[in-house]
Amino acid sequence: MEIEPIARFCSPFTSKFGIPRQSGVVPELRGRIVMLPPYNSADPLRGLDGYDYLWLIWGFSANEGAAKHLTVRPPRLGGNERMGVFATRSPFRPNNIGLSAVKIESINLEAKDGPEICVSGADLMDGTPIYDIKPYIAFTDSHAEARSGIVDSEAWSTLAVADPDGLLAYMDREEAAALAHTLEQDPRPHYHDDPLRIYGMPFGPWEVRFRVCGGQLTIVSLTRIRE
Repeated sequence: MEIEPIARFCSPFTSKFGIPRQSGVVPELRGRIVMLPPYNSADPLRGLDGYDYLWLIWGFSANEGAAKHLTVRPPRLGGNERMGVFATRSPFRPNNIGLSAVKIESINLEAKDGPEICVSGADLMDGTPIYDIKPYIAFTDSHAEARSGIVDSEAWSTLAVADPDGLLAYMDREEAAALAHTLEQDPRPHYHDDPLRIYGMPFGPWEVRFRVCGGQLTIVSLTRIRE
């Protein structure tokens, strides 16, 4: 079977580092699904405004050529214990296919680059190929009573974000909130624990640098790298 992208995703994350590990974890994050020919018209989006959420089926394009393993080391287990790949949401999958639920913020049929869907809560890198879009239906897709494996048994601790120099004030309010909430999730590999190490990651037009000591992440610098 051959599949081709129907759209591309536009995201503030131009590298894998820092992307939330699940969709919906950072609801402030905004992104755009830009439709590609022959789907860049109003017809395939007709009726979509009657839904609040979408399922995106997409490709881990940055992992092409990566080694495949039957077991992986989930971050929630500290990156030290192994589980079967199919019992995790690891991005290193046999067919590099991802699945994410995102919230529809708006649908713009007159956008410069063709029809696009503006969404929030996505965990996709900039340029990610979208292979299919399906509406999220609450009465079949939501199972509040379902067991969730290690998500139930292993607590997930977020970091306190410190901005001693007030650097987030240089961003607009929504952008700053999205970055702060992203940093709370601890973007580092979970086997890293060096309080002197300074990490850097791109976020939209910014380069943010930070360090982590204990349960606190401190923003060291915030530099605008493009307009």
